[in-house]
Amino acid sequence: MSTQLQFDEKKRKAIAQCSRCGFCRAVCPIFDLTKRPMTNARGKMILLKEVMEGKLPLTEAIAQAFLRCTTCMNCTTNCPSGVDPQEMVKAMRKDMVGAGFDNLFKAMGETVEKTGNIYGETERQDWGHQKGIAPVVLFLGCVGTYREEESIGETLQLLDILKVDFTLIDEVCCSGVLDDVGYTMKGDLARRNIQEIRKTGAKTLITTCPYCYRVFKDHPSYKDLGLEIKHITQFLKDFDFEVKTDKKVTYHDPCDLGRHAGIYEEPREIIRKIAPNFVEPRRTRENAMCCGAGGGFRGAFAKESVKIARNRLSQIIDETGAEILLTECPSCLHNFKNAKRQKQKIEIYNLTEFLARLYRERERPSTKEAA
Repeated sequence: MSTQLQFDEKKRKAIAQCSRCGFCRAVCPIFDLTKRPMTNARGKMILLKEVMEGKLPLTEAIAQAFLRCTTCMNCTTNCPSGVDPQEMVKAMRKDMVGAGFDNLFKAMGETVEKTGNIYGETERQDWGHQKGIAPVVLFLGCVGTYREEESIGETLQLLDILKVDFTLIDEVCCSGVLDDVGYTMKGDLARRNIQEIRKTGAKTLITTCPYCYRVFKDHPSYKDLGLEIKHITQFLKDFDFEVKTDKKVTYHDPCDLGRHAGIYEEPREIIRKIAPNFVEPRRTRENAMCCGAGGGFRGAFAKESVKIARNRLSQIIDETGAEILLTECPSCLHNFKNAKRQKQKIEIYNLTEFLARLYRERERPSTKEAA
C-alpha cells in the first residue's frame, strides 16, 4: 500500500486558497451533527495541508475522514475564498483508493456490476406499464425502484393521468455514484442503459432521481445519448393541473437538484399551481440544508445520515408549521421518512407522488355522495 498522495498544481492551489475562515462550519450538515472539526471542509483542507507538507502520514483514519461528506456543495456555495471543497473531497477519495485504502465502497461497486443496482436486489417490482416505442422514456433509478416503490408507482399513475406517452426500460444503475466515492463509472452498465434507451426511439429522457439526471446530463459515459434530458419537475412545470390542496405545504430543495443542477424554480412553479398555502423554510434554495443522504454518506454512516435528516426535518417543521413536506428526490424522501418521529404529524411525499394522490382524492366520492 502506498502512503503517499500526489498533489498537482490544482490541488495545491485549492489548499493554499482556503483561508481557514470556518464559514463552512455553519452550513456543513455533518459538522452540525458531530461538532468534529475534521468533518467540515475547513478541517479537511487543514488535513490535506498537513499531509501535503509531510507533517501527517496518510492513514486509514484520514481516508475515512474524507468519507464524512455528503458532497452537498453547501460549503462550495458559501466559501468566501472561492474554493470548491466538495470537488477536492471527491478527488482525494479517488487518490486514497488509488493509494490502497478501501473506503467501504469497493463491495458496492462489485454489487452494482453483478446485479445492476446498488442494493444487490435480484427482482424488481412489475409496474404494469408497457415497455416499447414512445416519445418519452422514464428512468426510475435505484432508490426509487428498490426502496421507494410506492412513490414511484404514484408518479407513474400521474403520468398516465396526464396522458403522457412514455415508456420504461430494463434499466440498470446509472453507476455515477461510484465516481463520487472514489471509484469509477461502470462503463458496461452505461452502455446497457444507452442501448435500452435508444431502442425506445424516444426524443426525451426524464429522470425521477436528480442524481441520475446529473449523470445523464454531465457524465462523459452518456455524452452521445442524443436525447433531451429533463428532471421530471422540468418536464411537468408547464402542465395545467386540475387539483389543489388547502393544506399548508413546504418544499425541501434536494442538493443534487438545487446546488448541483441549478433547478430551483420548476418545482416551485408546480407547487404554486396546486398549493395556495405554500411556505418556504428559512434555509432554502442555494442555502438549503442537506438531508444527509448524498455522497455515499448514507451507505457508510447510516445512523448519522438519519440523524442529519432528523435535524433538517425538525428545522422545517419548526420554521414552517407545514402539514405537507414535498421534495422531488427519492433519496431525500427515503431519508426523511426514516427520520420522521411518530409524534411528528407532517406528511412527506415526492411532489409527483402528492399530485397523483390529489387526483385520486378528487375522484373519490364524498361521504355524502356515497350515502
